This record gives sequence, C-alpha cells and structure tokens, in this order.
Amino acid sequence: MLYLVGLGLGDAKDITVKGLEVVKNCKRVYLEAYTSILTVGKDALEEFYGREVILADRDMVETNSDEILQGAEEEDIAFLVVGDPFGATTHTDLVLRAKEKGLKYKVVHNASIMNACGCCGLQLYNFGETVSIVFWTDTWKPDSYYDKIKSNTERKMHTLCLLDIKMKEQTIENLMKGRKIFEPPRFMSVSQAAEQLLEIVENRRKDGEESLAFTEDTVCVGLSRIGSDSQKIVSATLKEMTSIDIGDPLHSLIIPGEMHSLERDMLLEFAVSDKTRNILSSMCS
Repeated sequence: MLYLVGLGLGDAKDITVKGLEVVKNCKRVYLEAYTSILTVGKDALEEFYGREVILADRDMVETNSDEILQGAEEEDIAFLVVGDPFGATTHTDLVLRAKEKGLKYKVVHNASIMNACGCCGLQLYNFGETVSIVFWTDTWKPDSYYDKIKSNTERKMHTLCLLDIKMKEQTIENLMKGRKIFEPPRFMSVSQAAEQLLEIVENRRKDGEESLAFTEDTVCVGLSRIGSDSQKIVSATLKEMTSIDIGDPLHSLIIPGEMHSLERDMLLEFAVSDKTRNILSSMCS
C-alpha cells in the first residue's frame, strides 16, 4: 500500500493519530521536501516518529517516482506531505502512477493553509480561486494572477495568495553544465508579494484600466507560520504591507472581497495602524 499522509502545518506533533500509526508501520517513509516546510526539520520528525525519514525532492517525485513506489505491492510505503496531500499542492500525479502499476493507495488527511487561513476571521466559504504569486526576475515578471484576483473581487470573494518557495534551485549556468549545485532556499515574504502586486497595479493604471482589483489602500491580511505556536496575523493596507516584517516563513497573503461585519471586526483585531483601523471601521458602518 502507498500511504499519502498529511502532516499539518506546525511541527512534528501535528500529524494525526492515524497518520502516526501508518508511519510507524511502514517499511519506508518519504518526506516531500520542495513545496512546503514545517517549523521543524527532518531530524525532529525522525525523533518523534522513531523512524528514518527519506527526503524526496522535486526530481525524485516528478521523474524518479519508481524509487518511491518500489516494493509497494508487497509492503507499506508512506509519502509525507506538509499540510494535506491534496491541499495547496496536489499529488494526484503520484497516485496516478501508483494506479498504473496496479498499486493500492490510501490518504490520511490533515489541515492545510487552504482551511487554516480561516484563523484570520475571514469565512472560508467566501473565498474564490486561490492564486500563486511567484518570484519575479529581471527578465520574467508574470502577472496573470492579477486577473484571477480581479475576478474574485468582482464576485465579492476573498483571494488566498500562496507565496513562492524555491527549494534546490539551480542557476542557469549550473543547469546547463549539469552541475548539481543548488542555490540556498528562498521563501517569498508578504512584503515582497505586496511590492509585486503594487507594481502590477501601477502598470494596469498606466495602461488605462479604470476598475482596478485593488489599490494601495486596499486592506489585506498577512499570515506567517500558521499552525505553529509563533503564528502571526496582521491586517494592513497593501502599501503598508510592503514594509511589514512578520518573521520567518512560510507566509501567505489574503486580499479580502466584500466582508461581513464579523469578518471586519476580526481584521480590526489584527490592524497594524490607525489608517488600517479607520478604513476597516468605515467599511463596517
């Protein structure tokens, strides 16, 4: 059996009882290590589980999945995913490859950012399509997610923005020369995401777009390390968010749509400035 086990969002103890039983009984245990992170490392997981954990990077999962699936017809293999296996990042590709080989699989679900983001007070059933904001480069500045945010706001819905993670990335030079030399991990912050969103807005304004999805004074929500003891939630204008530091990764950003008064009251609890409080209070009246 192939087991896909969600680990939740905080630390080693966020695994479910069912998930822990699976891990302890499996022959091999892999940890998907390129789409998200816990606040603790591999060593802490191994200590808590009492088992060796094998890191599975993008290359292993996407191109060498046979290594993970090997022997699963005769023994149990666990594939651990931060959050939920089918939450912010789906692993249907691994399931399909298992089924092609005639292997059985089971999923042990857990919390993911897709539902845990409700801790800020915004109601989950008022969220529209989730978007991913990627790191820009000097020559590559995609902005297609802006149109998805605009579609959500036009439907009066909130937008959860998942921020980019770079794990085991190679420079173009090392990639071309086949050198397995990787850049240090990078995690986008809410301030970086806000800067990119403001640049997109400015470009759209210059292009004559009259009805913008958001502006510098749009109140948004910054989230960090949700599910951990050190989680942080702030509400601020998009302009204010560019200079706010909410600490270590992982970060997420929410752009609210139309809010119920209870949602606005919750965001008032996390407001970073009088300006944000005044904007939210005027929306409540």
